[in-house]
Amino acid sequence: MRAHAGAARRPARRGPPSELTDLADVLPDAAMVLQPCLDADGRLTDFRIRHTNRRFADPAGRPAALVTGALLLEAYPLAAQDDGLFSKIERVHATGEPFQSDRVTLTALVDQVPLASVAHVSITRHGEDVLMIWRLQDEATRLASLLQHAQRLGRIGGFEENALTGEITWNSQLYSLYGMNPGEPPIPLELLTEHAHPDDAVAIGRFLRTVLHHRQPASTAFRLQRRDGIARHIRVVAEPALSDDGHLLAIRGAYQDISSQHWTEMALAATRDQLAHTEQQAAERNRLALQLQRAIMPASQQPVEAFGLDVAVRYRPAEKEHLVGGDWYDAVILPSKKILLAVGDVAGHGIEAATGMVVLRNALRGLAATGAGPGQLLAWLNMVAHHLTENVTATAICGLYDPDTHVLSWARAGHLPPILIRDGQAAELDMIGGVLLGALSDMTYEESQVQLASNDVLLMYTDGLIERRDLPLHQAQQQLLRTATHPSTGLGHRLDHLLTHSRSDTDDDTCLVGIQLH
Repeated sequence: MRAHAGAARRPARRGPPSELTDLADVLPDAAMVLQPCLDADGRLTDFRIRHTNRRFADPAGRPAALVTGALLLEAYPLAAQDDGLFSKIERVHATGEPFQSDRVTLTALVDQVPLASVAHVSITRHGEDVLMIWRLQDEATRLASLLQHAQRLGRIGGFEENALTGEITWNSQLYSLYGMNPGEPPIPLELLTEHAHPDDAVAIGRFLRTVLHHRQPASTAFRLQRRDGIARHIRVVAEPALSDDGHLLAIRGAYQDISSQHWTEMALAATRDQLAHTEQQAAERNRLALQLQRAIMPASQQPVEAFGLDVAVRYRPAEKEHLVGGDWYDAVILPSKKILLAVGDVAGHGIEAATGMVVLRNALRGLAATGAGPGQLLAWLNMVAHHLTENVTATAICGLYDPDTHVLSWARAGHLPPILIRDGQAAELDMIGGVLLGALSDMTYEESQVQLASNDVLLMYTDGLIERRDLPLHQAQQQLLRTATHPSTGLGHRLDHLLTHSRSDTDDDTCLVGIQLH
């Protein structure tokens, strides 16, 4: 059983043709099949990711199961930026003209931080569907560049000494460590003591015997005396390369400038008191966040009856105090006699998430007094999150119940849809579009309505109720639907049963709002 979804986005048809998915599966690059979603007037609003092939790799590192089936702008909200990826896909769908480029920037949100990757992208239309193929920049070239940057940042210089020919190879960073010009004859390991502080001669001699005589890997630290008068603290690591019959072929290794580490070790003793003070401040911040959360979000509440509707709420804090988060709920009778119902989840943990939760919850209460619908309320709340907070992002559901008509109007911002329990059967309300709060400015949010009947139960919850590390989200949702149908003696008992038998394992906090019509 599915509840009526009003003006929800609808795909042009049920699924992509098997020929297109078969084509995507044999491609050597990552690919996804996109199905257009149209509104009630036939206008394109988004694309549904209906299929991903075996080589699919999400730029944000998410598994394909979390992306497949989602709306494109919900999975990749930054694609909606001016002349971004979404506009290119939209243009291909509208005109049928293929798009191809060697340098397209793919941007994903990783812990609310934009991560950009450059890829070769091909977009083609097949019937009503769109096939998008991409390949990130050549991995070998990218890794080589990363290695060069790592060596430079780590002040590491590599070398190889050929035991058969006597040839010595240094990279440019090693010349820089020694203060020498590229092209000058490299210094062999055997002459290392001539360029070191005299007090380090014993340690260097032990290092050379281990590598050259015993032919075993070794390392040592010494003070390099450069010819420009600069002294540096250096660690050298070397290992022999042997043939199958045990003959020495080469010595390979690396030098690293550890001067900064030397001075850091000297400064550590002076910073221990400061570290203890910082830890104490962090503990105070966690206690403050927990007190703020508990003051605004009571752990449980007896059902409240209003206009023939029972409303019950439950809040379960995180098991670990340092995970204090930004889950919130609200249930209040408005001046219009409609009932505002809301749940939300601010990204992150700690005092920032708790204060962000307070801002959004109080803002929604104030905005709801205007009499606006849930879609408009979320649009305003998105502007608050985007422009009037310090980078707060959140998911939310906002509902308005009209006691005269028994109709619940609702909208969502990247949040899991509510669950309707009717005649012993539980089902999610049909998904409607809505990007999470604070990600982009000036967003619009779709609304849907559900007509409640006698004894209907509607549940709104945050993802802390179902998230598991070992299950895809849709499987966890199916488990919740089965648990929600368990017989109960009342609304409060039903919510307690859901919390008790929740299979989540992420230690996150949880908000649960339930309503039941007499």
